[in-house]
Amino acid sequence: MPGAAQRVIEEFWRIQDGGDYRLLVDLFAEDARLEDPIYGLFEGREAIRGFMAKMVEEMGARQIRFTADEIRGDDEVAWARWTMHAPEGTRGGVGIYRVRDGRLVYYRDYLDPPAKAG
Repeated sequence: MPGAAQRVIEEFWRIQDGGDYRLLVDLFAEDARLEDPIYGLFEGREAIRGFMAKMVEEMGARQIRFTADEIRGDDEVAWARWTMHAPEGTRGGVGIYRVRDGRLVYYRDYLDPPAKAG
């Protein structure tokens, strides 16, 4: 049975599917920490807000979207296996999440290496 963290992350992905990453900010605690493999570390909700605004701009310009392939979690931690879809092709990754009191306190993505040219 899904726990509280899984439910928060399912909501995270439902919102993200809409393409406006700025709407995700309310899911984060004031003291949250987000680590992105490309853009770096963001600490605190305001820093995360800035990052999400950048994501709206960057992902829109690059025509990139993400889909969740699988989400699992208990009451405190969750993970999601996802796929990035871009004009150049697809690439997989995994997000790990820690939730406290219904809010994200930690989020980190891991991105699969690019496919080797044949």
